[in-house]
Amino acid sequence: MDIYQEKLDEQRKYFLTGETRNIRHRKNNLKRLYEAIKENEDMILQALAEDLGKSRTEGYATEVGIVLNELRNAIRNVSKWARKKSVPTALLHFPSRSYVIKEPIGSVLIMSPWNYPFQLTMVPFIGALAAGCTVIVKPSRYSQATSKAMKHIINDYFPEKECFLFEGGREVNTALLDLKWDYIFFTGSPSVGKIVLSKAAENLTPVTLELGGKSPVIITEHSDEVLAAKRLIYGKFLNLGQTCVAPDYILIHKSKTKRFLSEVEKGIKKAFGEDPISSPDYGKIINRHHYERLMGLIKGSPVYYGGKRDDEKLKIAPTILFPVCVDEPVMQEEIFGPVMPVIEYEDLDEAIKFINDRPHPLALYIFSDRKSEIEKVHGLTLFGGGCINDAIMHIVSHNLPFGGVGNSGMGSYHGKRSFDTFTHEKGILKHYKWPDITLRNPPYKGKDKIIRLMLH
Repeated sequence: MDIYQEKLDEQRKYFLTGETRNIRHRKNNLKRLYEAIKENEDMILQALAEDLGKSRTEGYATEVGIVLNELRNAIRNVSKWARKKSVPTALLHFPSRSYVIKEPIGSVLIMSPWNYPFQLTMVPFIGALAAGCTVIVKPSRYSQATSKAMKHIINDYFPEKECFLFEGGREVNTALLDLKWDYIFFTGSPSVGKIVLSKAAENLTPVTLELGGKSPVIITEHSDEVLAAKRLIYGKFLNLGQTCVAPDYILIHKSKTKRFLSEVEKGIKKAFGEDPISSPDYGKIINRHHYERLMGLIKGSPVYYGGKRDDEKLKIAPTILFPVCVDEPVMQEEIFGPVMPVIEYEDLDEAIKFINDRPHPLALYIFSDRKSEIEKVHGLTLFGGGCINDAIMHIVSHNLPFGGVGNSGMGSYHGKRSFDTFTHEKGILKHYKWPDITLRNPPYKGKDKIIRLMLH
């Protein structure tokens, strides 16, 4: 028996003892995780700096702080989330009552990516702990420093029979996906997501897939292009664009292009200086493979602004491409880097058609002052979630679902939805012994009207 099957068997055996179902036990786990993160905050922030060049402020704001906020929310509310819930009962079932039992789904696998390696591992991990599951975590091999930090937090603070983190590469992923899980939570690319879904299907294992795609921005004729430029600089170049919900490309009404491009150029200089590559607030590309991929996307495209690079430090300055044709390489795949293609349009229907001709995106952002334009875009496009007159910030709220649709994923999480993801709702009907009404039993002669009435 290999180590992966052995660890899963150990966790499944422990799960079947029922100890993880206890609400106090779940709360203690959440509090333990909170204290572990607080105790090791410096180590985590240093690891993020090593992997992605994140400043301490960015590391806290986009990773550690979000995780601590999710933990506080879960600790406060897990008792309420897990409570047995009474629901209405049909008159035909009288005398009886109906209720829903919230129970942990079992032994689960969480596979996380490298771009926000701490946040995108810990937020689903919080949901699994709150739900009362046992958990095995497999982070990305690309963010090695952060994976090592998380291994310390999970493997040294929790018993292995309940939580465990495996490091490693593709061979570890394959070995884990070959096992029969009660649930798999995967965050990554659509191409790998297809592999995960295929493997899960062999065992009829339910999954959540948090994927990505080309998330568009629409800047309409009736918008504040100065505000759009300011907010898109943050949304696009945060973590050097290595964000699954980063604005991928800009669809802009031709009347707004000139001012928008000018404001983006000024805004980049204000945020990162004349030489963004040397800015302490500007990180790096995760590895040489992705660096070379991004340089390939830029090559041959019209660079309006930026484009400077540092081959040794794996840094690419904010780069604006304009005018961009739809058949250029940069429009064929998710960019996942600090490159912003800008495409003009004349009519809003044209922009909507452009989006609908492509796979459903994880996010969509619209900048407009007209309610009619916003409602039209939202009513005629399908996407995971988004913002009006802003970008990215919808993912911060634990009251909003975060997840994709179609090619950008399935299922959602954050806040209570993270708990729901790893929870099975068991419906129970309790029928009382007396009086024993036999209306439902044959013979049915003369009962048709009253049965129809009771089921109405």
